Amino acid sequence: MILDPSRALPGRNTPLSFSGVHAVNGCSMLPPFPAEHAVIVLGLGCFWGAERLFWQLPGVYVTAVGYAGGITPNPTYEETCTGLTGHTEVVQVVYDPATLPLVELLRVFWEAHDPTQGMRQGNDIGSQYRSAIYTTDDAQLAEAERSREAYQRSLTRAGKGDITTEIAPLTAFYYAEEYHQQYLHKQPGGYCGLKGTGVSCPIG
Repeated sequence: MILDPSRALPGRNTPLSFSGVHAVNGCSMLPPFPAEHAVIVLGLGCFWGAERLFWQLPGVYVTAVGYAGGITPNPTYEETCTGLTGHTEVVQVVYDPATLPLVELLRVFWEAHDPTQGMRQGNDIGSQYRSAIYTTDDAQLAEAERSREAYQRSLTRAGKGDITTEIAPLTAFYYAEEYHQQYLHKQPGGYCGLKGTGVSCPIG
């Protein structure tokens, strides 16, 4: 448990207000999504650069940034940054497995950040920047765990540390505020902290 529930901020019953329309491709960020598409939620540090990485992948239908893995319902960005919601910054990725197999999506995930850093990503420090994979079915969970084992072997051979990525079934995804959605499309010169280990992931 990242946070003692008794210390968690109360949050709110009402979701944060936002348009629900993806600023890059015009698709709805809200369900229902097209048939035969799958959903996975990924955390790899600050969600601005992470979302741009995923919306550019062929086979991704739509992305949205938000908060997951914690306790506080419908948290704000400011609340999440206190560490008292238990959430990490994440990207919800809706993708077509026929075009973009999960194993390939996971390879991109592992190679785009350093999953050995615990409660940080580079200079971004705090539980809201921890690495995480939140799955929406049993097959995704098993595939994610296999990919972690495969990447750990490569990292160990390269002299890197142990993966700290949290892998668990998704319990809730809370959409972030409108200004965070597709932030680097709206602010092309904005901050992007993505930086991998330089070690290739032997999957996909």
